[in-house]
Amino acid sequence: MLWKLILAAFYIALAHGQFQGPPRPAGRILEPPVPVLCAQRTIHEKVNGKGYFYSWKDPRTASVEEDWLGGRNYCRQRCMDLVSLETSTENEFIKRRIVEGNVKYIWTSGRLCDFKGCNRPDLQPLNINGWFWTAELKKLPPTNNRAQNDWSETGGIKRPQPDNREFIQQNGAPENCLAVLNNFYNDGVHWHDVACHHRKPFVCEESESLLKYVRFTNPNLRV
Repeated sequence: MLWKLILAAFYIALAHGQFQGPPRPAGRILEPPVPVLCAQRTIHEKVNGKGYFYSWKDPRTASVEEDWLGGRNYCRQRCMDLVSLETSTENEFIKRRIVEGNVKYIWTSGRLCDFKGCNRPDLQPLNINGWFWTAELKKLPPTNNRAQNDWSETGGIKRPQPDNREFIQQNGAPENCLAVLNNFYNDGVHWHDVACHHRKPFVCEESESLLKYVRFTNPNLRV
């Protein structure tokens, strides 16, 4: 329950632009689903009953890259969300699709807790215990538990991920979002922390909670 309250604060903070990093256009928020777009959503593949959308496979988005919030909003408007790689099976499945598509990197829903309320003792230190899948409201295992995650062993400054490289090396934005990079540092296909304003292709997966909401509020719409 406490974790969900913190996530509620996350969405409020996101809506009011309270995160560190480069300024974003005024008024950007986490978008609600759009019923008609949910009904028209494109599904490239269904696995275990859940539909997936790959931005590089759709002619409308093949040449489009989004920042982390932009990717989430594209997905959410269609009753989906950025992919959460909660199991090794799903992680390996998505990695295969990245390699098959010759895609350099993608966004996931992974995020570092970096807003008011993240100073809780059980989240400290944040770089180890503060990562979570925003789409599923679930914490990731500690980053130093290498058997329970897929963080790369290297990056731009030759340190295990997450390394907050851009902030440390360039005094830039914190690397608070989780991307999957395809052998970008000759390290195979693995997770990396990346500053959230960078633009990347993305994978959406159907959100059962958003689908239930739209079906309940639009009973005459086939979603």
